[in-house]
Amino acid sequence: MPKWIFVTGGVLSGLGKGLVSASISKLLQLREQEVVPIKCDGYLNVDPGTMNPHEHGEVFVLEDGTEVDMDFGHYERFLGIETKGDWNLTSGKIFQNVIERERKGEYLGKTVQMVPHVTDEIKNSWKESAEEEDTDIVIIEIGGTVGDMENQFYLEAARQMRSELPEEDTYLIHTTLVPYLETTGEQKTKPTQHSVRDLREVGLEPDMIVGRSKDLLEESVQEKIALFCDVDQREVVSDPNVDTVYRLPILFDEQNADKMISEKLELPDRTSGLGEWKARVENLASESIASVAIFGKYTAMNDSYVSIEEALKHASAELGGSVKIDYRDTEDLQLENIDDYDGIIIPGGFGSRGVEGKMEVIRYCRENNIPILGLCYGMQLIVIEYLRSCKGMDAVSEEFENGEEHKVIAELPGQKDIEEMGGTMRLGAYEAEVEGKVKRIYGSERVVERHRHRYEVNPEYHDKLQNGGMRISGFSTENKDLAEYLEKRDHPFFIGTQAHPEFTSSFEEPNPLYLEFVEQISK
Repeated sequence: MPKWIFVTGGVLSGLGKGLVSASISKLLQLREQEVVPIKCDGYLNVDPGTMNPHEHGEVFVLEDGTEVDMDFGHYERFLGIETKGDWNLTSGKIFQNVIERERKGEYLGKTVQMVPHVTDEIKNSWKESAEEEDTDIVIIEIGGTVGDMENQFYLEAARQMRSELPEEDTYLIHTTLVPYLETTGEQKTKPTQHSVRDLREVGLEPDMIVGRSKDLLEESVQEKIALFCDVDQREVVSDPNVDTVYRLPILFDEQNADKMISEKLELPDRTSGLGEWKARVENLASESIASVAIFGKYTAMNDSYVSIEEALKHASAELGGSVKIDYRDTEDLQLENIDDYDGIIIPGGFGSRGVEGKMEVIRYCRENNIPILGLCYGMQLIVIEYLRSCKGMDAVSEEFENGEEHKVIAELPGQKDIEEMGGTMRLGAYEAEVEGKVKRIYGSERVVERHRHRYEVNPEYHDKLQNGGMRISGFSTENKDLAEYLEKRDHPFFIGTQAHPEFTSSFEEPNPLYLEFVEQISK
């Protein structure tokens, strides 16, 4: 059996448990430990695929096509691994499995209850993932906060696991808020004390407390937390605001976080360090080499486009600098200062809101040789704008028009009869055969990227695109009618992709398309 690390949170959500999990996992990789990260969420949705980004943040898509919580993006970007859909548990998924088992008679007529049946389902899921991957460590992040009604059965499952296993096989990290009170000029420990009290009420004791705060925790504050929460002072770890999330493994390393974990779990010594990682982090803290504007409609919450932002950072760190990123709302569009940016990104999205503003940006970039990258819906809008402006067509997308116009973006016949939300979408990794600039950028004739979309470029209009300044430079190898990449022939960088290449970018291995984009706009 592997070692088990549980990460819980207190006081309020959004403290960064996912980043703590990813950072600790990164340090444990230095000990040649294979880590499986598991995220447990209390919401009743089976997955976050139907949630508005304003409410829940970005939906991250895995290689296997599963739509998961954005914390999986942190896991993959930090660890350089491909995670799996089975590693994301939601209350909806757990309850669905339990009810299906009950309907099949698998409980032999017993009264099905939260304990033991729901908790057993959770534990069995954890154990199955560990066995399938034959991993060294499973790190389980329990979403929300201690005290949330919907997370109680995850905490109970964790309590049972810690009770069943030897003491040296489990470790619990509790992340909590240590606010700074300006009126008294001090960091306050009371929220942490109450949070640990709530944790103890469900039968769990922390081995380490990570204090989320504006600045590093003062020594007196660490002493107080250690005293009232019954941990050693060295086990009270600071998690302050940082200029980049990639600095967290370095900060935790300086506080010997993984050393303390390794001592209890009896893990091997390190075989490597954070040298290259540190160099990339310092690049991000250096002078800006380019400025980028992301023109979207979910700009009120930066987490809506977090993978795009991180992919840009990965590329700039590789190239030796940082990138300045602005978010622009296309519902209230002002074109006059677009020239202030070195490059433009049109991200994915759904629906007609903000569409005309995005196409105005595309037109301006096309006519003024401003580098632009269109992602998913962004590529579709490039097609519509080009056929309208350069071919004189009344081009529309079936997604936002029902008239008799030229539906150059359409839902293809095989998708129309699927009724479940998400079922009509192309999700996960798909291969494309590429040529032109795209082939040069990837250095290969075949490219695999992840997708999340419902509509496609209508094959009936491929010739209209190809017979002008545009070029379809990539087609799906699975279905030759599906356009995957589009580029403008006489433009420094004018590329659209039906994929989401940001999902395959990691801090130490930037995605080639983003790397080329940043390199072009930094010249």
